[in-house]
Amino acid sequence: MASSNAPSEGHALEERGGKVFPSDHNVLQRHVAFFDRNHDGVVYPWETFQGFRAIGCGIALSTFAALFINMGLSRKTRPGKFPSLLFPVEIKNIHNAKHGSDSGVYDSEGRFVPEKFEEIFRKHAHTHPDSLTSDELMELLKSNREPKDYKGWLAAWTEWKILYVLCKDKNGLLHKDTVRAAYDGSLFERMEKEHTSKKK
Repeated sequence: MASSNAPSEGHALEERGGKVFPSDHNVLQRHVAFFDRNHDGVVYPWETFQGFRAIGCGIALSTFAALFINMGLSRKTRPGKFPSLLFPVEIKNIHNAKHGSDSGVYDSEGRFVPEKFEEIFRKHAHTHPDSLTSDELMELLKSNREPKDYKGWLAAWTEWKILYVLCKDKNGLLHKDTVRAAYDGSLFERMEKEHTSKKK
């Protein structure tokens, strides 16, 4: 179980999905750590691109995601540092990049808030208790909007729409266990394994 402390040198490592991560990563850090392809604590745009390709995304979506994510988050995760045109994202500070108009499932320190997660489905899963339709997802996004928080609206819409497009089932449903796995990053590891096995 991850603690809420930021990673620091000397802490134990743990293996998940064949990859090694500092065991003290909180859930938001775990969500991002998949894209740290060389495990140095920093995610560069080319690593974001590689991560999206690894889970089966096309070149266009992977390129868009790399630019959108790294350009949007880099500066916020590097407090006190001069902006870099390489747009690195520092995982230990990813909680600083939390945007508004979100679900509140990550708290201000990047910890998972179970009550907020359950609230998503309690309030918006009208058709099936453990999944969201496209319309229900849009209802969720609209209900989370903070006034005039246009950047937050865009960020939330982009995140959820990519998740929905990639992970909906044949009936157009986004399942609760899939959303939960997206929050802790284990979904990406599973998708990478599935994509790798399909290529064999």
